[in-house]
Amino acid sequence: MTLRPGLPPDAPVLRRHPCIAACLTLAFATALAGCRAPAPKGPVAPETRIDTVVDTIHGETFPDPYRWLEQQGAPETRAWLDAQTAYTEQRLPRDATRAALERTLTTLMDRAEIGAPRRAGAFEYFTLRRVGEPLASIVRRPAPAPPTRGAAAPRLPVDPAVRYEVVVDPAPLSADFTTRVELVAVERQGRYLVYAVRDGGQDEHVLKVRDLASGADLADAFASGLYSSVVPTMSGDGFYYSIRSRQSGARIRKHTWKSDPAQDPLVFGEGYGPTAFVSVLQSDDGRWLAFTVQHGWASTDVFALDTRAKPAAPVVVARDMDARFYPRFVEGELWMRTDLDAPRNKVVAVNLTRPAWDQWRTVLAEQPDVLEDFTVIGEAIYGQYLRDAANRLVRFDMAGTRGPELDVPPYSAASIRADGPGQAILTLESFAAPETSWRVDLATGARSPERGAEIAYDGTAVEVRYGMAASKDGTKVPVWVVHKKGLTRSGATPTLLFGYGGFYAAQKPSFSPLAAAWVQQGGVYAMAILRGGAEFGETWHRAGMLTNKPRVFEDFIAAGEWLIDERYASPATLGIMGTSNGGLLVGAALTQRPDLFRAVLCGFPDVDILRFNQYTTNNNMPALLEYGDAAVKAQFDVIRTYSPYQAIRAGTEYPAVLVASGDLDTRVPPLAARKFTARLQASSTSGRPILLRYHPKGGHAANYGMPFALRVQHAATDLHFMMRELGLPLPAAATH
Repeated sequence: MTLRPGLPPDAPVLRRHPCIAACLTLAFATALAGCRAPAPKGPVAPETRIDTVVDTIHGETFPDPYRWLEQQGAPETRAWLDAQTAYTEQRLPRDATRAALERTLTTLMDRAEIGAPRRAGAFEYFTLRRVGEPLASIVRRPAPAPPTRGAAAPRLPVDPAVRYEVVVDPAPLSADFTTRVELVAVERQGRYLVYAVRDGGQDEHVLKVRDLASGADLADAFASGLYSSVVPTMSGDGFYYSIRSRQSGARIRKHTWKSDPAQDPLVFGEGYGPTAFVSVLQSDDGRWLAFTVQHGWASTDVFALDTRAKPAAPVVVARDMDARFYPRFVEGELWMRTDLDAPRNKVVAVNLTRPAWDQWRTVLAEQPDVLEDFTVIGEAIYGQYLRDAANRLVRFDMAGTRGPELDVPPYSAASIRADGPGQAILTLESFAAPETSWRVDLATGARSPERGAEIAYDGTAVEVRYGMAASKDGTKVPVWVVHKKGLTRSGATPTLLFGYGGFYAAQKPSFSPLAAAWVQQGGVYAMAILRGGAEFGETWHRAGMLTNKPRVFEDFIAAGEWLIDERYASPATLGIMGTSNGGLLVGAALTQRPDLFRAVLCGFPDVDILRFNQYTTNNNMPALLEYGDAAVKAQFDVIRTYSPYQAIRAGTEYPAVLVASGDLDTRVPPLAARKFTARLQASSTSGRPILLRYHPKGGHAANYGMPFALRVQHAATDLHFMMRELGLPLPAAATH
């Protein structure tokens, strides 16, 4: 028997059975013919050819009638995509309604995008997209003189109105502004700048090195790849970086300026496979390198290398501890935020000359709230905590003794960072308020505005509620609800429910332009806090991963039922939305409870989890440690119960669905979105539209690969779809 490369000898066999496939193709087509929906009003979805392939996994058969749509570049697939795009544009034309929505969203979205300045030599480098520009450029300005000892650092905020010197301009790289540049690193003396060039939304990108004296790129030719963790050496001779292969895994290499990257020596990572991320960081004096090996989102190994040792060899700091570690260097030690014996996280310090775990020192003990992050500012530690899925900021002394909380508005996301001696920048955001920044005098607590919202939005008319649903197993599931003040709960308000639930990602109060526009028009916006996230610590995360993944869908369905029970919405006015893992979420919800929802936004979705392990050229392999791997029987037994593509049933009245994807999504296979769309179109008997919004340059990375104007257009498409399907009144301007 010939095995697929990279699969274990006992992996399930996947075979195509010609006779079975032919019979199932006929049976599937006959079933569809017998359960056609009444002829819909308006444009009709294109027909999609059926050519069934049957997979046998762990002895069970799974017919796939649209396997041919996996061939992305095939002429038939391209013709199918053209037909789908035309159908979507017929259903959601760019007319006066869309134009009005685009104007509304532009006012809520178009604020300057400013990267944090990085000092190198005589300049500060940062990215900047001004209002009205399609993409961000890399720019620089003269660095302020260093402060005298004991004095505050000179205050020099970025002013978008200033015409800073452009170092790298992305505009000439593509006529449609879908090729962008990203600032990666700057050599400490300011001689070289490392930047990325990314085509659309793909994760892969090219690294380039610019000679800042001449303004020309070096000949160092990096191939397109999955680069991360770029760290210039303290000696100034080059940089360390991580390069990840979807087939063989990630490695740390060292590049020397003006050399061939193909010859870059291996520093660390040999033997780790494609389900691990590997990264590097460097101590301030350049002596130590720390390497992290992240196995999915629940476990990390940490190693340290003393570059002065002869010979230099990595030593173990943490390995096989079934815990996450997030290291950083602080005053010569390696400090790590970890959930080891602390599901709500703590901070430990490691003297790397004595790295054994029994020599570690606890800096911040576990608290009742979840420690999301920390920073050291002067002689204090500021802990960023989560309480009921919103942030609290707490000051500790360097011995870990808890001090006062900083004043943070309720129902907010908050963070703090150092900005010179005795100074900090406090950043705040909420459902009702766009992101703002404040300069804080840490001695007096006095605050002054650093950066305002810069968009016109009146959050004082908005009300926020923190409610609690009960999941199938009785677990309490928080639900944020946002609407205009004075709302009468009639059970008929168009309501949009968002969720994610996975990858230890906390969903916190944040300003969403789409949600803001929805609420402005009188709708209700809700966000469910689901197991699988980080909101309540590692126990909450693990309760929604691997074989516990179905709990996430149950939580989300419970949140929808709660919105109905609380008389915000009814099944006729309830819509759901999610992207990526959230796309899997809404895909599972609509196939499990099509009666509960009227419309669905399903963005860049993981919807074929059964075969996710087979998509080795365009998936995120570490996600197998979060979703599960169908090659593992115990995990397959759970995946088969919910994988959305396989869960679609002919003759079902499905909600209206708008799926979004694109050719350059190399994190979540777009082929699954194409097949999912085709199968829903063929199977639904509701007469409601099943649409695909697809862009050749679309992908997961870099704002989905879109320049600003297209981001607005796509958001307007989503908003128009939901407003029409749920019955939310269109903006007044649309009727003029």
